[in-house]
Amino acid sequence: MTEIAAEPTAAPALPAQSEQASVKRLMLFFALVYVTEGIGQSDGLISQPLNYYLKQVYQWTPVQITAFLTVLNLPWFFKPLYGIVSDFVPLFGSRRKSYLLLANGLAAAAYIAMTAAGAPSALLLFLLLAIYGMAIASALSGAVLVENGQKFHTSSAFVNQQWLWFEIASIGVSFLGGVLVQELTPAGAVHTAALIAGIAPVLVVLGTLALIDEEKSAISIDGLKRSFAGLMSALRMRHLWVLALFLFFYYFSPGIDTPLYFYMTDRMKFSQAFIGVLNSIGAGGWIVAALFYGVYLRNLSAKVLLNLTILVGVLATLTFLAMTGPVTAAIAQFAYGGASMMTAVATLGLAADLCPKRSEGFVYAALLAVTNIAGAAADNVGSFIYEHVFPNELYPLILAAAGFTAVNFALVPFLKLGKEHAETTPLLRK
Repeated sequence: MTEIAAEPTAAPALPAQSEQASVKRLMLFFALVYVTEGIGQSDGLISQPLNYYLKQVYQWTPVQITAFLTVLNLPWFFKPLYGIVSDFVPLFGSRRKSYLLLANGLAAAAYIAMTAAGAPSALLLFLLLAIYGMAIASALSGAVLVENGQKFHTSSAFVNQQWLWFEIASIGVSFLGGVLVQELTPAGAVHTAALIAGIAPVLVVLGTLALIDEEKSAISIDGLKRSFAGLMSALRMRHLWVLALFLFFYYFSPGIDTPLYFYMTDRMKFSQAFIGVLNSIGAGGWIVAALFYGVYLRNLSAKVLLNLTILVGVLATLTFLAMTGPVTAAIAQFAYGGASMMTAVATLGLAADLCPKRSEGFVYAALLAVTNIAGAAADNVGSFIYEHVFPNELYPLILAAAGFTAVNFALVPFLKLGKEHAETTPLLRK
C-alpha cells in the first residue's frame, strides 16, 4: 500500500516579508472565522437554550432532541459539494472569497429571522438555513487553509489556530448560554441567543474583505479541465480512501454528550448556569491542549501523535466514571476537552497536508464530512443506548465509549504512516 507520509524535504528558505505578513493575516482570519463558528454553530450559543426550551416547553426526551438536532448535521454532510463547486466554478472572479461573503450573509439573516420563531418547526427551518450558511463558510475556510497551509508549510499551525479560537469562543458562549437559560424565559433565552449568533457572521464578512487576498479567477475550459484532473487524481488516491475510513472509525463511538447533559440535569441536579460553566471548562481544556501542542507536540510524527491522542481520549472518557459532584465533573470536562482538541489537530492537520492540488475544497470538506457523519451517528447511538439499553445509566455508556475509542489503536497501522519530518513554521517565528 502506498505510504501516506510525504518524503522529507528540505526546510523552506527564509520567507519574504510579504509572505510573513500573509500568514499573519491568515492567522487573524482563521481566528475571526472560528470565533464566529464557536458562537454560531448548532452546538454553540444556541445549544443549551434550545435544549432547555425543547425539554421544558415541549417535554421532549433525549432521543427526540438528538433526532431533532441530527437534522442540523445535514448541511455539514454536503460540505464536499460546496467545496467542489468552489473548486470548479469561480463566483464574481473568486473561487473562495465571494462564496464566503454570501454564506456568512445567509447565516446572519437566518439567525435574525429566528428571533421571531417559537414553534419547533419554525426554529428548525431558520436554524437549518443558518447552519447551511455556517457549513458553506466552513468548507470555504477549509479550502483557504489547505491552499495556504501547503504553500507556507503551516497546515497544522492553521488547524491549531482555528480550534484554539473556536474554544475561546466556546468558553464565552457556554457561560452565556447558561446565564440566558437561568435568567430568561425558555423562549427569551432562545431568541436572545439567536440575535447574538446573527451578529457574529457580519464580522466574518468584514474580515473576508480585509484579510483575504485571492488571485482573480474566471470560468474557462482550461480551468475546468485542470480542476477535473485534480478531482480525478484525488479519487484515485488509495491512501485518501484509507484515511477516510480511519477517520470514520476514529470519530465513531457511542456519544456521551446529550446523555451527559440529561444526567447532569436530572440525576446530579446541576443548575443550568453551572452546566454552562462546565462547558466553558471543557473549552478551557481545548485551549490548554492547543497551547501545549504548539509548544511540545508539534515535532511528533503523525503516527506517534495519533496513538497518543487515542490513549488520551480513552483516559479522558474514563474520568467521567469518577464524576460524583461539581469538582470531579469539572475535572472530567477539562480532560475531555483537551483530548478532543488533540484529536482534531492530529487528524485534520494530516488531512490538510494530503489534499491534492486543484481539489482542495472538495477533498478537505469530504474528509471533514466523514467525521461529521461519524459524530452524528455516534450521538444517536449513544442516546439510544443511554435511554433503552442502559436505562438512564451513564457509567455503562462511558465504558462502551472508551472501549470503542481504544479499538483505534488497531487501526493506525493501516494508514502505513512513515517517519515524516516535523513540520516547521518559520513564518510564525518572526
